[in-house]
Formats: sequence, C-alpha cells, structure tokens
Amino acid sequence: MRYDHEAMIGIVALEAHRAGALVVGEDLGTVEPWVRDYSLLRGLLGTSILWFELDRDGTGGPLPAERWREYCLSSVTTHDLPPTAGYLAGDHVRLRESLGLLTRPVAEELESDRAELAAWMSELRRVGLLGEHDPDRDPDPEQIVLALYRYLGRTPSRLLGVALTDAVGDRRTQNQPGTTDEYPNWRVPLTGPDGRPVTLEDVFTNRRAAALAEAVRATLAPPTI
Repeated sequence: MRYDHEAMIGIVALEAHRAGALVVGEDLGTVEPWVRDYSLLRGLLGTSILWFELDRDGTGGPLPAERWREYCLSSVTTHDLPPTAGYLAGDHVRLRESLGLLTRPVAEELESDRAELAAWMSELRRVGLLGEHDPDRDPDPEQIVLALYRYLGRTPSRLLGVALTDAVGDRRTQNQPGTTDEYPNWRVPLTGPDGRPVTLEDVFTNRRAAALAEAVRATLAPPTI
C-alpha cells in the first residue's frame, strides 16, 4: 500500500516549521532508498543505528565513522533491539530462540552474532577507543558501551541518541518484533545490571548513567584552543 508521500511529509514539515521543531524519521529496515532521499530533501533527519551501519559496498564490516550520514540521529541501539549489554551477551538470540523466531539453528545465529561483534571490537581498537584484546579476559561490557557511544561522537551525525537502558546497564529487551502476547512488550521495568529496578529518580544519581553522560559530553565538546 502506498500513500501520498508528498502530502504527508509536506504536512509534517509544515507543522514542524510552525512549532520550531526537528523531525527525525525512523528510516530503517525495509524503507526504500528513495524515501531517505526525499525525506532529506524536505529537511527531515534520518536514523542511523550502529549495528546496522555496515560497509555494504566494500568489506561488509563496520562502516567507518567518518562515512556515516550527517543529517540523522545516530545511536548504538533502538527500541526493537536489546540494550547494548544484552546485545553483547547474545541475549537477543536466545530470546528469539525461546520465542520460536529464529529462521536458522541457534548455533549458526550465535556464530554470526559473535563475528559481527568481533568486527565492531576490531573497529573500536583500530580507532583507539578500546584496549588491545586480552585472550585471557573478556572486555568489560560497561567499557565497551562507553567506547561505542564515543564512536558515535566521531560521526558527522547532527544528533546523538543515548538509550536510557544503556545508561543504567539494563539487559532486557523492551520490545520484541514479531510478538504480541508472547513477550511483555513495553511492560519491562527499567533495571540495572543486577536486575534490580531503577526508578526515574535513581537515574540522576546512577554511577553508570553519569559516566556515560560524561563520555558523550566530552566526545561532543568543541576542542579547546
């Protein structure tokens, strides 16, 4: 089904202009390339998610930060993916397996997932945001999260989005595509890495949240002369 995109985006652009607001379109997944081009022409920003930013015309690995889009909001994760700590642990693969959503054996899915993560860890090391690999010790997930958001700061993206779940170290998926009653979508309380609930008031005194906010602030701060 196709709609009158000129009329729809025209109304959105008009109302945004009246309100003095920015509009960010979620141009991910099955969105056709021309939609991105037309949205940009009308002044709408797009969305770039780190795990999806791949060099599809080259190596197939992570797209270098300097080649990301400028007119977009960039983030590490999205509401349809698990928080980064959970993504690093492969929780999303196991969840989809338990819900019967995988289209190939779980071993293959985990192997592909590990290869993707290894490529991103190599990219973080290449640009100096993560220390050298120690085969005897797994990297600290919190340090990886900080490094990934610092990486976003090196892109030309106009906006940078920080997931609240990443800020407090949550691991549980907030929304699982392809489900209705099988998973408690949008009903998962915010928790820390220990599984204990984190209230809105707690966020402002949360150590992890403060560390991530400072990392992003330092990344985006203009250089001092």
